[in-house]
Amino acid sequence: MIRNNLCFLFWIFSLMILVSNAQGQKAVTLNTLDWEPYIGQKLPDKGFIAAIVNEAFAASGYSVELSFMPWVRAKNMAKEGKTDGCMPEYYLEEDKTDFLISEPIPGGPLGFFKRKADTIPYTGLEDLTPLKIGTVRGYINTDEFDKADYLKKEEANDDITNLRKLVGGRLDLIVIDKFVGLFLMQQEMPDKAGEIEFISPALEEKTLHVLISKNAPEAEAKMKAFNDGLKVLEDSGRLDALMSGF
Repeated sequence: MIRNNLCFLFWIFSLMILVSNAQGQKAVTLNTLDWEPYIGQKLPDKGFIAAIVNEAFAASGYSVELSFMPWVRAKNMAKEGKTDGCMPEYYLEEDKTDFLISEPIPGGPLGFFKRKADTIPYTGLEDLTPLKIGTVRGYINTDEFDKADYLKKEEANDDITNLRKLVGGRLDLIVIDKFVGLFLMQQEMPDKAGEIEFISPALEEKTLHVLISKNAPEAEAKMKAFNDGLKVLEDSGRLDALMSGF
């Protein structure tokens, strides 16, 4: 208990020092999407990823203005410099062309959901050649999967559409974050939640990142502000506290 109190006091003290050094809060504009349970307009504090991003920037004297929209639009607008950036995004080497990429925020397992009634032998992607696999337009999955043009992939606008297609038998598999899939099923189709399952092992354990557009004003300073603030949250134990309800 004493250690927890000291960690919390350290976080508060660090936050007060950093904010007091700023000459008034500066704003960072970020595009994002509804991607529950990580982030969403209907979640408390808009989800724990939004809370982490808000507090990390606040620790460096910045406020955050979030705009929710489809991911393809969110990323394109940020790339063009119409907003400062976007989040949360998986790490992608090619993003370095247009964006500064933040230090990692813990994410979750990305992989396949299938219907429990189906038997699908799976040791590698080649085993899935005969199957119809649902993906989401504009989402990054894994390098190997995204380059596997021998697979039958069908795009949708969002994860819930793919889940409905999977349950309805119109897809054999879908690619989705495990926690997103479980959350959406409990929220949208609780009576069907027991009909699907996540295939282990996952394709990849993902980290999440904030992207700051290289076209944004003071891009380097904004990226440093987030990374410095994230370290304050990590060192104080506040990051673990924000994620503990997840």
